[in-house]
Amino acid sequence: MTIYNLPVEYDNVPARERKLVREQYIKEQSNLCMFCNEDLFSEPPERITEQNIDWNFFPPGFLNNPIHLQHDHSTGLTEGAVHAYCNAVMWQKHGR
Repeated sequence: MTIYNLPVEYDNVPARERKLVREQYIKEQSNLCMFCNEDLFSEPPERITEQNIDWNFFPPGFLNNPIHLQHDHSTGLTEGAVHAYCNAVMWQKHGR
């Protein structure tokens, strides 16, 4: 398995390798979402899913992949693995 020196610049990682970066974050985060700190392999907590999200800002199928690789849009650096719903909340509510 390739080991990455995290964080990495999201746009410099080929799309086919982003899964590997995401998997490394999952392992390093002990399977916990970097945003809500809950198990990535479970549904995000209600305090996250009860937040009103305007899904018109997101591409179709955004929630199809339950775990996303979060990156800071201003720096381009990856930050960690998050639930897809947490990713939407981070972007829409916190500008990340």
